[in-house]
Amino acid sequence: MDLLDFLFNSLLGTIVPFLFVLTVVVFFHELGHFWVARRCGVKIDAFSVGFGRELFGRNDKYGTRWKVCWIPLGGYVKFSGDENAASMPSREEIASMDEETRRTAFFAKSVWQRMAIVAAGPIANFILAIVIFAGLFFFLGKMETVPRVDAVRPDSAAQVAGFEPGDIILRINDSEIESFADLQRIVTASANQELRIDVDREGVLVHLKATPKRQELTDPFGNTQKVGVLGIEHRGRSGDVKVRSYGALEALGAGAQETWFIIARTGGYIAGLFHGTEDTSQLGGPIKIAEVSGQVAAHGIIPLVNLIAVLSVSIGLLNLLPVPVLDGGHLLFYVIEAVRGKPLNERVQDIGFRIGISLVLLLMIFTTWNDLRTKIIEWL
Repeated sequence: MDLLDFLFNSLLGTIVPFLFVLTVVVFFHELGHFWVARRCGVKIDAFSVGFGRELFGRNDKYGTRWKVCWIPLGGYVKFSGDENAASMPSREEIASMDEETRRTAFFAKSVWQRMAIVAAGPIANFILAIVIFAGLFFFLGKMETVPRVDAVRPDSAAQVAGFEPGDIILRINDSEIESFADLQRIVTASANQELRIDVDREGVLVHLKATPKRQELTDPFGNTQKVGVLGIEHRGRSGDVKVRSYGALEALGAGAQETWFIIARTGGYIAGLFHGTEDTSQLGGPIKIAEVSGQVAAHGIIPLVNLIAVLSVSIGLLNLLPVPVLDGGHLLFYVIEAVRGKPLNERVQDIGFRIGISLVLLLMIFTTWNDLRTKIIEWL
């Protein structure tokens, strides 16, 4: 009975939230490709949520098969003339097409139309995130806490920089600080980077420079992360917290700003991996996403919806990497085609796709191993 309880709780508490989050993000990503392709006159053979054998589905009036498959770890839109879900052209199918069918195939569209169709997936992810964040701001508002320094830790970056208790932080670099949470988000993403910080010290504007130290911290869910730490404390006082309300347009702007912050932070982390200033221990795969989904779902539907927005931005940005098979790789090929006036030859494209598939598989294996290694270390 204990084993059954464990399996049931794992299914309900982790797997179901994970599949819900992933399905929503993937559906909107593929819907972006689908929507623009339809408007460009491309015939779409299939819209699939998941891979492998079909569980159930239906055909629409345009001949598109909408289906759900039994491996719910992604999805795809298959255009007429594609060999597979990665949009590699099928030479056999293309050769057998009549002229009318050929006109509705993806490969027959102009390079600009193909670029628009491919870019629409990541763009849809960003739009989804903006809408979710805007909705949360509009209906719930934003909790803001006065960004005041109540204590400075000894031998910390804040002490070296000259912070004093009572300082109220106004600005970091070019960003206005309206809440202590704004301060935390910038500092944690800026390990070993010098920050220009303006503070209000008893009515006097003081300019400081501080470099957060990289430290390993544990979040409320028990996950460890290496982040920037300044070394200041906020203890909270009566009247420090207020809820800021947003109008519709203001909420939309705040949603776009929140989305851009995640894009900038994720892009900065990826760039840091190449520069050697970030380490790969922070990379997580399906196991990590499933675990976080379960942890967040335990706190209610609102945090889970917020996670959908965050993951949607990450998936959109990941797909824009210039790796063949991913959307960014297709865009790279189309940019080259637009510059040259003709596409790359088939052999070069085939080699590119094979390299891209290998890189994506290696990334999946590495992130999965990262997740398992973390779990093994925690267990030991």
